[in-house]
Amino acid sequence: MSRPAETTTAHTPARPEWAAARRIVVKIGSALLVERETGKLKREWLASLMDDVAELARAGKSIVLVSSGAIALGRNMLKLPNGPLELEQSQAAAAVGQISLAHAYQDMAENRGLITAQILLTLGDTEERRRYLNARHTMEQLLSFKAIPVVNENDTVATAEIRYGDNDRLSARVASMVSADCLVLLSDIDGLYSAPPNTEPDARHIPIVTEITPQIEAMAGDAGTELSKGGMRTKVEAGKIALAAGTNMVITTGKVLNPLRAISQGAKVTWFLAKSDPVTAKKRWIAGQLEPSGQVYIDAGAERALLSGKSLLPAGVKRVEGDFDRGDAVIIRTLEGREVGRGLIAYASADARRIIGKKSSEIADILGFEGRDTLIHRDDMALHRK
Repeated sequence: MSRPAETTTAHTPARPEWAAARRIVVKIGSALLVERETGKLKREWLASLMDDVAELARAGKSIVLVSSGAIALGRNMLKLPNGPLELEQSQAAAAVGQISLAHAYQDMAENRGLITAQILLTLGDTEERRRYLNARHTMEQLLSFKAIPVVNENDTVATAEIRYGDNDRLSARVASMVSADCLVLLSDIDGLYSAPPNTEPDARHIPIVTEITPQIEAMAGDAGTELSKGGMRTKVEAGKIALAAGTNMVITTGKVLNPLRAISQGAKVTWFLAKSDPVTAKKRWIAGQLEPSGQVYIDAGAERALLSGKSLLPAGVKRVEGDFDRGDAVIIRTLEGREVGRGLIAYASADARRIIGKKSSEIADILGFEGRDTLIHRDDMALHRK
């Protein structure tokens, strides 16, 4: 039998970034969820985590969970031997374990008045722009309904993710996708150390990281187990993704009951602090890092609407140039050719040409399907202010 989860004590007051965070992504590793000896779900620990989630939800925060555990649960149910699994065995274990994992989250959420939703992703869903937009719109809709998305890698069909798989990087990409204020990586250690603390008694705890330097990367040693493939190295890689997206990140121990409450009570953690907020980081990415595939020309009324914070509607667009797909970057110009900004367009060029100048209520009749009301949503737009 493994030791019961520990309780925790406060160390210092929680940083203001925690209280200010309105949208939080929490990554939960297999080793925290599944008993190593028995292969059973750690129900007491998961119940305490869901108590924390309910508490944060009542405080008006949106929560997304990125959860491992399907393979670890499935291998026990299939009575697979200890040790590394072959790819096909991992995929089969994931298929079996995912059902049990989803039921556990659903039952514990319902007992606390919450709704959960299962989302299975691969890294490709967060990197290919159209799939990224589809996943993001789904999660945004779920969060607007106050549901708790429970995200996992789609291990049954993904191959590279199982071979190298770590939900640390996936959780960072999910945090970027939903413009989270904070990403929490629950670990078997309470943060980043100058050296592995289990072998180096003089290792120093690093409470704050503001930039991931080569020295910080050198501190990240591997600490994987049979159930958990990641280590501190993948957490630092996740930190790079999160900070670039304007998301603060916390590494803290999950080997305590109520691990999220512990953060608010000042538990020992490592904070990775972003230099900008998620909205600013995303707009900088749109404005400077994406190669535009086309151009849309808008009238003066549409320009005024954009500068006042509105989305771009089809009615204000007079002309479209270029060949682009849904989710591609385009340049927004006035009819005189002056660049107003850039954005990610919600329609492919062929469909966009059919609906420009039309009311949003007419889109379904014109295209034959229910599309988005906006051609470019304000959250997907970076404008040049006069």
